[in-house]
Amino acid sequence: MAVNAKKVAVYVVVVFALYVIVTDPAKATGYVQIGFQGISDAAQALGDFATWVADGGK
Repeated sequence: MAVNAKKVAVYVVVVFALYVIVTDPAKATGYVQIGFQGISDAAQALGDFATWVADGGK
């Protein structure tokens, strides 16, 4: 049952993403930029944490 729910959720997200891209490409571009900025910030934070740990947590 959970697998079917997961498939339905993925399908809904994909359909919504395609709808946004088709109806308002400029807004879709903004969403993609926001997503990549979030991924970049998360990677930077992990790198800072790893550096802090490597330095002995000082």
